[in-house]
Amino acid sequence: MVGIGSEIFAIETAMVREIIDPVPLTRVAGSRAHVPGLINVRGNIIPLADLRERFGMPLTAATPDTRIVVIEVEIDDDPVALGIIADKVHEVTEISRADAQVTPRIGMNWKPEYIGFISKWNGEFIIVPNIATILN
Repeated sequence: MVGIGSEIFAIETAMVREIIDPVPLTRVAGSRAHVPGLINVRGNIIPLADLRERFGMPLTAATPDTRIVVIEVEIDDDPVALGIIADKVHEVTEISRADAQVTPRIGMNWKPEYIGFISKWNGEFIIVPNIATILN
């Protein structure tokens, strides 16, 4: 579970490679707002994504709880490693798809295709994002 703004997102554990402290960002001219640059993770250069932009959230400065979740996602049938900025990593836990809810078509500020599904965890709604769609 990762916190971004006031929302809690769940990233599938099969995608997660590691969770690291923030590292310096090298900005890339002409890059998209949601992937502002590159980071060095153990000698590998990977893009860093800020999902806030895609979800229309205001940008904020890093805090002592800020982490980078390094994931691997398939885009156009190729595995791609990238980092995602998280305000906080809550815990690693299991979310049942049996409790999954269909994404509402109204009342959401986000594009429905950005949401894989919505479930509940500790009495709160948890969003499981569709990372591949968000990044394209």
